[in-house]
Amino acid sequence: MNSQFSLAGKLAVVTGARRGIGLAMSIALAKAGADIIGVSSNMEEGDSELRRSVEDLGHKFLPLRADLSNRTEVMKLGEILSNYDIDILVNNAGSIERSPALIHPIESWDRIIEINLNSQFILSQAVAKKMIAKGDGKIIFTASLLSFQGGINVPGYTAAKSGIAGLVKALSNEWANKGVCVNAIAPGYISTDNTQALQDDPDRSKSITERIPMGRWGKPEDIAGATVFLASSASDYVTGIILPIDGGWLGR
Repeated sequence: MNSQFSLAGKLAVVTGARRGIGLAMSIALAKAGADIIGVSSNMEEGDSELRRSVEDLGHKFLPLRADLSNRTEVMKLGEILSNYDIDILVNNAGSIERSPALIHPIESWDRIIEINLNSQFILSQAVAKKMIAKGDGKIIFTASLLSFQGGINVPGYTAAKSGIAGLVKALSNEWANKGVCVNAIAPGYISTDNTQALQDDPDRSKSITERIPMGRWGKPEDIAGATVFLASSASDYVTGIILPIDGGWLGR
């Protein structure tokens, strides 16, 4: 591997690492040489697909469980992570709840904002302290096409992902001159559990596919290369950006 993209000797934390985009990100980081701390509300403590993948590559794996909708658990997770010398933080965990804005339950709004925005700031704050002290670190958020657009029937999710776009810029402005690069990846329509409802709707799935210039939905593995780039020294002069990986969706 080109040394610019090597993560040998690095420690990466990935939230939402158990499946989908987070799983693909974690495996990509491990393939580039990083040890992995995988966080999920349902992370297996013993055998798991992620553990096998990371350890088969010869790297260390630590599973941590935390419900990111629970502020107490998020604060505890932040305290745990602050004890490690973390080089890369991937704030990927997210959830979505769909219903029209007029009837969108406030409980759903609160839960989505807590998981997709509040918890990510708390964890970034906890991990960045050591990164700033050593003058080096990479923080990567998972944004969304709805960081740029409004979406339909997902007001909480759109608000949170738009907030992530602003948070990336705000943290970058404060931390870039301290050696910490803060960026986000904005996946397009990726085949995951979060988009299953759209995939299962023939009309909606067809209209989405027809708008994507590449003519297909993305796969979690399509996010891998950008994750390694933003985590590696190849992106040392890249900060404050939201990088779409969308098959050309935003270019339409």
